[in-house]
Amino acid sequence: MIPTSQQQEDDDDANVDNTAADQPTETATTTNDTNSDTAADQPTETATTNTAAAKNDDLDEEKLKSLSTSELITLIIEQNSKLNNYEEKLKHSLADFLNLQKRIVSDIQTGIYHETSKLFLDFLQIYDDFIRAKKAYSKNNIDTTGLDSILKNMDAFLNKNDIKPIDALGEIFDPSVHEAISVATNPDLDDDIITKEIRKGYISQNRVIRVALVEISKRDK
Repeated sequence: MIPTSQQQEDDDDANVDNTAADQPTETATTTNDTNSDTAADQPTETATTNTAAAKNDDLDEEKLKSLSTSELITLIIEQNSKLNNYEEKLKHSLADFLNLQKRIVSDIQTGIYHETSKLFLDFLQIYDDFIRAKKAYSKNNIDTTGLDSILKNMDAFLNKNDIKPIDALGEIFDPSVHEAISVATNPDLDDDIITKEIRKGYISQNRVIRVALVEISKRDK
C-alpha cells in the first residue's frame, strides 16, 4: 500500500522525536567515560611520581657507592666546609642578637635614669628650700622642730635611693662633679682648691645628678 501524505508526515515527526531522545544518553555516556578516564589517571600519575623519587634515591645511593675513596674524602671535605660556614653564620647571628639585646637594655636603663634624675632634681630644689628655711628660722631664734622632722624624712628618702652628697670643701676641683662659679685669691693654697661650697651637689650610683657649685682658689703670682 502506498502511504498517504498524512501518514508520511506522522512518520517524519516520530523519527525527529526518537533522535532528540537519543542525544542526552550519548552525552551522559561521553561525560561518564571522561570522568572515569581522569579518575583512573590520577593514581597512575602519583605512582609514577613516587617511582621517580625512589629511582632518584636509588641513583644517589648508587652514585655514592660508585665513588672512589678520594672522591668520598673530597665530598666529605666539601660538606664539612658548608657546615662550618653555616656554623659561622649562626655565631654571627647570635652575636648580633646579643648586641641588640644589650643595646635595648642599655637604652631602657638610660631612659629610666634620665626620668628619675629629673624627678630627683625637682626634689633637691625643694630640699634646698627647706634647708634655707631652717637656717633663716635658726638665725631668728624660731623653733625648727617641725622642719627638722621634715628634713629627717627627706634625708631618709635620699639614702633609700642611694643619693649621696658630693665632697667639695677642701677637695681638688674636679670638673666632672664640680662647677666653679667663683675664684678666690689665696697665696697659701695651691690652684684649684675648693674653698667654698655654694650649692651642694649629689651623685647616685656613680652618676652625677647635680654638680656642686663651688669657689676655687687661685694663687696670687
